[in-house]
Amino acid sequence: MLIELLKSKLHLATVTDTKLHYPGSMALDSKLMKAAGLLPYESVIVANVSNGNRLKTYVIPAKAGSGDVIILGAAAHLIKKRDRVIILSFGLYTPAEAKKHKPKIVILDNRNKIKSKT
Repeated sequence: MLIELLKSKLHLATVTDTKLHYPGSMALDSKLMKAAGLLPYESVIVANVSNGNRLKTYVIPAKAGSGDVIILGAAAHLIKKRDRVIILSFGLYTPAEAKKHKPKIVILDNRNKIKSKT
C-alpha cells in the first residue's frame, strides 16, 4: 500500500501573468521549482487564495530568479494576474517512508522571493 502525502508547497506565490491562448500548464521560476523539489512537467494543484478556485496542472520551468508564476491556457479563466496562490505537489510513499517524510515548504513574499523554507 502507498500513502499520498504532501511532497512540497510554495506558499502565497503572486501570479505575475496569465496567457489564455497557450496549450496549458504553469510557467514557474526554475529557482522556485528547485527550492520546492519540483521537476519539469510535474503535476501540481494550485489553490487560489484570492478567489477560492482550485485546479490541477503541471509546471514548466521559467527563467531562474525571474519570480515568474505564469498561468497558461484555460486556467487563466480561474486565476488572474496578481492573485495569490498556493502551489502543492504530492507523492506516494510506503508506510515506512511516510513515517520519516517531511515536505518541503517554501514561503514566498509578494514578489515571489523566498522568505523561508523547511
